[in-house]
Amino acid sequence: MDDAAAFQISQVAGSAELADITAGLLGLLPSWFGIPESNAGYIESATHLPGLVARADAEPIGVLLCRRHFAEAAEIDLMGVTPSWHRRGVGRALVSRLSSDLITDGCQALQVKTLGPAHPDPGYARTRAFYRSVGFLPLEETNDLWPGNPCLIMVKWLSQAPRIRHG
Repeated sequence: MDDAAAFQISQVAGSAELADITAGLLGLLPSWFGIPESNAGYIESATHLPGLVARADAEPIGVLLCRRHFAEAAEIDLMGVTPSWHRRGVGRALVSRLSSDLITDGCQALQVKTLGPAHPDPGYARTRAFYRSVGFLPLEETNDLWPGNPCLIMVKWLSQAPRIRHG
């Protein structure tokens, strides 16, 4: 079910307000965001990274933080949607809005990191399926980024890759 008409998405600059929204949503998602040190890092990132916030009746129901690594490449640093809004189009709308904004700004590639398939967590299997459904492809699974947990790096091409001319 897609309830796109029931919520609005707005850009929010990194700020204490965005950090508070992020903290509130992370608290609702302990199965995905249950490591206090990691959550503190996400909340701190929200003070300076730009974000998108989905709201229903002014209540935050989703957040996405974006990290721009280069003019051509960006990363979803964090995305979370309140459980009562899962599978209702919020995550899809957040990724779509970010993708459109990045394309307008000349960005060509978007990446996301999530728990890799070497870990049997069923919630993260759904997360990986979601990212595939919105155009991300698995690029690499590594054990070097998150000690004790496999990290899957996924990428979405936002525009056609430039052709390299020889000669």
